[in-house]
Amino acid sequence: MLNYTLARWNELEAEAAAREILPCCGARAWAQGLAARRPFAEAQELFAASDSVWSGLPEEAWREAFDSHPRIGQSHARAATAESLTWSAEEQKAAISPGGSQEGGAKLALAAANRQYEERFGRIFIVCASGRSAAEILAILEGRMQNDAAAEMLEAAEQQRQITQLRLRRWLGVD
Repeated sequence: MLNYTLARWNELEAEAAAREILPCCGARAWAQGLAARRPFAEAQELFAASDSVWSGLPEEAWREAFDSHPRIGQSHARAATAESLTWSAEEQKAAISPGGSQEGGAKLALAAANRQYEERFGRIFIVCASGRSAAEILAILEGRMQNDAAAEMLEAAEQQRQITQLRLRRWLGVD
């Protein structure tokens, strides 16, 4: 049976379809590319098409998607829809929820490490944060600081791909 949201989305004009799905990723070229591939008969087709469109985008489009995310623990981004910011807050819940003094120390260290990352790579740190604590995210960030610029761009793009997949599932209401 065709997912109701997907069926409705398949029927929208291309511009409206791209606008509706944009919060799942944040890159306009991705949203337009995905809308152009409609209709999709099932969610799995959409998920596969999303990955295909994403992997074919230039770095500039990846950066646009990265800019749609707030820093871990913050609630604003350079260019984000209200829905995207709401989803980011839900995804970061474990990292920003109150914890003990050890977790509080990790949050402070994470804020400092975020600044170092931005100085080194010229963009915010992107990680699929769902269910991860501040300490876990800090360890990932510290490990990724060892990457060169090219490797880190690819890792950030992979993290964005994972975030997009989670958001597509949330948008469709599927697990």
